[in-house]
Order: sequence, then C-alpha cells, then structure tokens
Amino acid sequence: MKKITLMLLAGALSFTSCNKNDDEPLIQETEIIEEPEVEAPTEPTDIQVQDFMWQTMNAYYFWQADVPVLADDRFATQAVYESYLAEHPDPEAFLTNELLFSEDRFTFYGDDYRELTNFLAGVSKSNGLEFGLSRIGDTDNIFGFVQYIIKNSDAASKDISRGEYFTGVNGTNLTVNNYQDLLFGNNDTYTLNMADIANGTISPNGKEVTLTKQENLLEDPILVNSVLTQGDKKIGYLMYNQFQAGSGEALNQVFNEFKSEGVTDLVLDLRYNLGGRGTTAQILASLIHSTNTEQLMYRTRYNSKVQALFEPGELDNNFVSTTGTASGNSDSPLNTLNLNTVYILATESSASASELVIVGLEPYMNVQHIGTRTLGKNQGSLTFVDDPENGNIYDETREDQINPDNQWAIQPIISRVENSAGFSDYADGLVPDIELEEDILNLGALGDPSEPFLARAIQEITGTTAKRSFDVAMPAQLFSSSKLVDERRSLLLLDKVGNTGQNLIKKQQ
Repeated sequence: MKKITLMLLAGALSFTSCNKNDDEPLIQETEIIEEPEVEAPTEPTDIQVQDFMWQTMNAYYFWQADVPVLADDRFATQAVYESYLAEHPDPEAFLTNELLFSEDRFTFYGDDYRELTNFLAGVSKSNGLEFGLSRIGDTDNIFGFVQYIIKNSDAASKDISRGEYFTGVNGTNLTVNNYQDLLFGNNDTYTLNMADIANGTISPNGKEVTLTKQENLLEDPILVNSVLTQGDKKIGYLMYNQFQAGSGEALNQVFNEFKSEGVTDLVLDLRYNLGGRGTTAQILASLIHSTNTEQLMYRTRYNSKVQALFEPGELDNNFVSTTGTASGNSDSPLNTLNLNTVYILATESSASASELVIVGLEPYMNVQHIGTRTLGKNQGSLTFVDDPENGNIYDETREDQINPDNQWAIQPIISRVENSAGFSDYADGLVPDIELEEDILNLGALGDPSEPFLARAIQEITGTTAKRSFDVAMPAQLFSSSKLVDERRSLLLLDKVGNTGQNLIKKQQ
C-alpha cells in the first residue's frame, strides 16, 4: 500500500538586502533590518493507519451507510481526503470518534495484529483463573468468586478452585476504581487475598494464593465432558467455553463417546462461552441435531456493497456432515446424536456463537434454554490488517504482505446473522425458557449432578421434582468478570466474506 503523507510547510524564507551608494561615506549609521523568524518545517503527517481504517470501514462496515464520513462520495478530491485524515493523528480516537456507529457495541482493534490474532485463536497471557466480580452491598467495594480454572495453567497448579472468594490483591481491597489495575494490569504476578462468606458477610480468611500469568496460554475449550446415568436416561454433559477454530475434531471425539455410551439426552453448558468461530458453531449444532447439509442453520447479511458480491444462496450456512479441513480439522464424518431436544445452559456471559447455536437449532428442535438472559450479539466480524492486495482481510499465510509500517488490526462488525426462520432480533439477549441464576453461595462442582444448573436440567430430563429447591440465596449479579472485562471475547468470527471481498479495497486504492 502506498505511503500517504501530507507535507505541511510552515512558512517561507524572506531575504532583505541593501544597495550601498558609493558616494556615501564609508562610515555611516547602519539601518538594522530584522529578518522574520523562520519556523522549522513541520514533519510529514503519517496517515497510513487512518487510511487503512477508513478504507476498511468504508468497504465492509455493517453500518457504513449510517456513518456520514464513510460515504463513498464524502471527499471531493484525494487532497481533501488526506487533509481530513491528517486532522486526526491519533488512530484510536479517529476510529472510535469518527468511524463507529452509535449503536456499535462490539467493534474492537489493536496496534499489534499478532497479539490480537493470537488472542482470537485462544492464545493469551493468562494465569488461568476465570472469575466473576460482584459489589459488596451498596458500596464501591467488590469481591471475586472463582468460576473455573483453565487446564494446564498456573492456577491449575495452585490451591484455588471453583466457588472460592477473594476480596483483595497484594493486600489492597478491590474496588470499582482499582480492580482493573490490580487484576488486569501489567502485574504478571499477584497474590489474591481469599475470603469466606458467612451470614451474608464476606470476610478475609487469611489464605493467600499467588498466581503468575503465562505467555501464550492456549485454553482447551472443552472443560468438562461426561456421561451421567439417571434412571433410564443416559445424559451427556459438555461444558464448552470457546468456539475455537480447529476444535471440531475434539468435539467430534466427545460426541463419539456420547454415541458409544448410548446417550439419550444432552446438556450443553455455554454459561461462560462468549463466542468464537461461526464454522465451529456449525459443527457443534450439526453434532447435536443433524448432518443434513440441505438444511439452513443461519444466514449472514452484510452492507449493500458486500452483499452485492454474492450470488443468492452463497451467504447460507447449512448444517455440515464433516469437521471440514479448516484450521487443522481433518474432514472427519460427524458423530451426530440426531436429538429432538437439547438443554442449553446459558447466561449473561453467553454470547455470539453461543447464541447462534441456540437460534440456529430452534427451528428444528426443542431447545430448552436454562439460565438467564444472554448478552445479545447477533453480529459477526472479521480481522482486517493493512494488506490491500487481499482486501485488507487478515490471512496468516500472507503476513509477509502486511504493510511493515502499519501493524494495526481492526475487528469491525460487518454482518448480522439470522436463522432459517429469518429471526435475528436478539440484540437484547435471548430470554431463558427456565430462569435460574447462579448462586454465589452454592456454585457447585461443574459436571456434578448436584451442581444447580446441571441438576435443574436433569430434573427437566427425568421429570423428577421431589426434594430439590432451586432457590438462590445470593445471585451472581456480575459487576464484571475476567471475560466480560475484555470486549474482544464476545465475538462471532466469519469466514465467507474472506473469499470474495478483495476487490472492495483494491478498487479504492
């Protein structure tokens, strides 16, 4: 991509001279003429990043028509366009203040595309502790409660487990003003000050747990899978925490085990799953319902320019019969359960691809959503970098083609999704069929039949209601969490536009 700069000349040099009359005396009063002060030339304004952002958003952004500055005819000349970009030297402020639509909650960006793409692949710097944060009464003090521990992480090797509480870090009490610095700042190692809850009061208990963040920690998205026998029912339980690319083979193996053990019912736990790859959502939905590739699971809708690139039906995403070959999958035939009913555990920490599985299955089977209202993300995104020959679409095989002087990446919302019935109206979240909040005082062990969410699903499956109360003593009303604090975690990653969108950027260069 050409480097676009503006040379701003601050001023011009002026020179004044005096002609000396030869008849005048050699010694005379000299008139001192002050030369004007000359300003140093201004450095060229480098607008490569801003140009990359504008070009990408103009071409792909779902709300391109609703942002006046992104209009195709917004700038009369190239010079006017470049001058506009130079007026916004801060790329982050330029994107957020100039280019984003007011209703956009989910577009994000980063000044290092490698860090961002690793993060989206499930690779991050983490100590492996996933937790929720809640206020202590009506105060600004907050406390944390452990939701789960990532396998093979630093936290997995320490004395800390689901259902424990903490109120401080390195001896400092957590508040709404300091928790981001204490828990998510640059401190790679910190010590949690643990606590107990008794009689509605949370108090330090003297226990300390020191955790260290690991570079390039890859989370196994399958946290728990098991088969539970309840009367004449064989219930498969799967806790899946991220729709990672390339995890189709592992999912298929889990469902192979379910089939071999004669599973009759399935509980899919997505309560902490904020999304991921749409193609992986297709695999999981097909493992549950059917491998009938003639049935539509969901359809994508883009802005008018992108939509025009596709023929009718090209944006249909059907159920699949294999794992495919993308991201290391080996095109294995799917071990589908062909169920008529599925029980999905979902909460405000369930979003995007998780919601897509729910709405994609609903026209074909009975989906029982147990939990709380979901986050509400009916939109998809794609990663863009400064690679105009590939339409600025990120491709890991083309990293040597990315502009070396611009390492920014943006992840804008480029589509809206709908199911086969045309339903896409869930920006406010999906309402549960059976409402149940997590109880901070009784989180239970994941996969254990007595854990409240799983127990409630088992109750529905078996029809037994005796002697079990699901009253919630202390609802997990989240102020934030280790996942929700980072908006990059709630996403639906798309694929199809990457095969046909190149000309949108090329034609504008």
